[in-house]
Amino acid sequence: MHRYIAAILSLLITLVSAGQSSQWEEVEKDFLLGKINYAEDIRFKKLPATICTKENAYLLTTVCDSLEKMIKAANESGINFKVISASRNFAQQKGIWEKKWLARKTKYPNGLDRAKNILLYSSMPGTSRHHWGTDFDLNALDPKYFSQGNGKKEYDWLCMNAARFGFYQPYDANPNRTGYQEEKWHWSFFPIGQQLTQNYLEQIQYEDLGPFSGSTYAQEINVIQHYVNGIQNPPNP
Repeated sequence: MHRYIAAILSLLITLVSAGQSSQWEEVEKDFLLGKINYAEDIRFKKLPATICTKENAYLLTTVCDSLEKMIKAANESGINFKVISASRNFAQQKGIWEKKWLARKTKYPNGLDRAKNILLYSSMPGTSRHHWGTDFDLNALDPKYFSQGNGKKEYDWLCMNAARFGFYQPYDANPNRTGYQEEKWHWSFFPIGQQLTQNYLEQIQYEDLGPFSGSTYAQEINVIQHYVNGIQNPPNP
């Protein structure tokens, strides 16, 4: 990010985090692990169909409200965004993981290698930021899409403007970052996400993860430190 964008974000964090982070200082383990029902949780809000490609998609209410404002601002600039993935609970993430686990069995017969390959872009169940309602994917899940044409214009707009609404790209191209490959489509609401990340690191142990195929490799890979904590925090101005 450019220095002036970081400055804007720094100011935003100061103003917003004071009112947001305190209510997230203590969160139950089931929330952090995604073992909740978003439709029945009053902290979540259903995304309007106008900004989402899926039915019954949810984010935290504050995140949803900020996202709607960002998408409206983008539309006024001729840029269109659609949320293609929002909150995913443990069961949904497990479904994604198990499908990839079976599909890669022949190419990666060694379980450890298979888990590492899946982790290039997909989280182990119980470790995804999508569990929290702070993160979402926009427009496409293809790195090439954001490197040319409309995709590049959309990504450039996000880099220049997302911070004004509290959002940043947690999985960027920083070579010093650990974990997943760069995801230009994945954006996170920093004022709440930073607190939930800290909560996760303080509360969740490896025995809390699972059951799912390959869960026994979680500690060997060190997924909590390398993946849950393998994010790019916005730089200081």
